[in-house]
Amino acid sequence: MATLAEQQDRRWSMKRVIAASSAGTAFEWYDFFIFGALAQTISKVFFAGLEPTAALIAALGLFAAGFAFRPLGAIIFGVIGDRLGRKGAFLMTVSLMGGATFLIGLLPTYETAGILAPVLLIFLRILQGIALGGEYGGAAIYVAEHAQAEKRGAATGWIQSSASFGLLAALLVILGTRTAIGEEAFAEWGWRVPFLVSLILLIVSLWLRLKLSESPEFAKLKEEGEICHTPLREAFTQRENVKRVLIAFFGIMCAQGAVWYSTFFYSQVFLGRSLGVPEPTVNMLLIVMTVISAPLYVFFGWLSDRVGRKPVLIGGMLLALALYIPGFHAIAGAANPALVEAQRSTPVAVATDPATCSIQFDPVGTARFSSACDIAKSLLVTRGISYDTTRSPDERTYVLVGQQRLAIPAGDALSDAELKSLKGDVGKQIGLALEAAGYPKAADTRTMNLPLMIAVLLGFVVAATAVYGPQAAALVEMFPTRVRYTAMSLPYHVGTGWVGGFLPVTSFALVAITGDIYASLWYPLFFTGLSAIVAILFLRETRGKRLADV
Repeated sequence: MATLAEQQDRRWSMKRVIAASSAGTAFEWYDFFIFGALAQTISKVFFAGLEPTAALIAALGLFAAGFAFRPLGAIIFGVIGDRLGRKGAFLMTVSLMGGATFLIGLLPTYETAGILAPVLLIFLRILQGIALGGEYGGAAIYVAEHAQAEKRGAATGWIQSSASFGLLAALLVILGTRTAIGEEAFAEWGWRVPFLVSLILLIVSLWLRLKLSESPEFAKLKEEGEICHTPLREAFTQRENVKRVLIAFFGIMCAQGAVWYSTFFYSQVFLGRSLGVPEPTVNMLLIVMTVISAPLYVFFGWLSDRVGRKPVLIGGMLLALALYIPGFHAIAGAANPALVEAQRSTPVAVATDPATCSIQFDPVGTARFSSACDIAKSLLVTRGISYDTTRSPDERTYVLVGQQRLAIPAGDALSDAELKSLKGDVGKQIGLALEAAGYPKAADTRTMNLPLMIAVLLGFVVAATAVYGPQAAALVEMFPTRVRYTAMSLPYHVGTGWVGGFLPVTSFALVAITGDIYASLWYPLFFTGLSAIVAILFLRETRGKRLADV
């Protein structure tokens, strides 16, 4: 029986483990998110040789590259963590992330270094993705292997909440810097400040983590001489481990990527691009969502300690499935009621020869979209207008806005400059027709139902935190200590990095392809539904399980 002093010392030790692990993970998320938040500025500073649209696409593509390299980081640091220890692995990840972020703040611009500037930026961004790929698994495992079995969900819930703290810190540092020095100075040199601040956060994180000892589970494994020297082979060739990896990916991570990124990322695209909500309002909503989400991760982790991981995870998935379609419709009605009414009373259609139409999706910014059909659809998609496609009786292309019919000329034989001018002229004609039919240029903040918008968005926040809160404990409890770091990290980062990271661009692609702003929901519906089915059928309850028994 432990004495009172021993119990107090154990509680203090656990708090220190949680604080050091969560702070380091929040810092890594901060580093990762400031890049996305500064995409517009990055495009002007490092891709000045491109025209504005292509430059922004390049910056957003570079943001996505960080997600693409996360699974590689999971493999590299998973092997290190399983062979050399948890502490060493996540000391490396936080150092790599902090160093890469700090160096971005020192990079020369395109104006001073030419093509070398974006090349160096790409290299550092890849390092960021690799570092984050190794961070999450190490921090979650380290906390879980210290925590008591009956409190593991609540303890690891702090790791989950670190994403919120990191995102909030990124938004506040950027906003504070902009406010303090002004937009002109921020565009010239102030954008470097959020990156350079990461050096202070790195020093604090390293100081906290250096005071920690190795996790008891790994220390015991090392003492018994049971360290796995081939974790990749053991994790991904042994039948039982492969089965666990597949259940983790399809039963948990597909939903986590779909629900979390729909809530915190695609909602911004939907509000801003499809509904015309002003950026300051979108930022305000995101900050409210982020602040409220932080304690919910810990709450749902705690709840999973009481009722089980499986019911909480599945509950979050089912809530998201129930909310997707009615929720986004409700958000549209609350954010831009004039647009919703115009679409109901005066629907838009493109009458054309379908054979002349391309898929309205261009992630690399190289397509010209020069046929009459392409010009019509690309202009409507750019404005976030839903439309139907019908066959034209004379094979010419028309945009139909109620009773108005606008003939759209083709631009196949035009130069790039002439095509740009043509699209500008046609865009003005379509804009006038839409305005005459009651379509607003942007959402009117005076007519917004902000309480309803916040209420619906918070419903998604509850779903996202219910899936994400108990996730770390559930994943840790699925895999044996010998290969836990490697086996857990890869499905996590493929799910959240690929399914989640590419959700915004893929969802918007569905809008562009179909002409329906709600078609974007099929992507998260599919992956969330897939995880719900797999979790119900195959996910085992692991609440309270001794990690040594896995």
